[in-house]
Amino acid sequence: MSDPIVTDNPAAKRFEAHLDGELAGIAEYQLTDELMVFTHTEVEPAFEGRGVGSALARTALDHLRTEGTRKALAVCPFIKGWIQRHPEYLAITYGAAKPSAT
Repeated sequence: MSDPIVTDNPAAKRFEAHLDGELAGIAEYQLTDELMVFTHTEVEPAFEGRGVGSALARTALDHLRTEGTRKALAVCPFIKGWIQRHPEYLAITYGAAKPSAT
């Protein structure tokens, strides 16, 4: 089984995951000067359970972290839940509590 290949398609304002040459899922976003707002994530039923959603979330958030100019705002329940399960991405999440200095 191959891993999903995820690319940014800025013209369509979405990240796209391809698996075995087929479009397997998307993560749509809107951009502002300060935010990448994740609005909708969808995985095609034939590709569910194969890590497509996680690959979309990880690639999109890694892209955002590398870019370094915007924060993530997850309106999409999938991306929001994924960030909650991967707290290493909280630092780039809009409105996330800052870690306390002890």
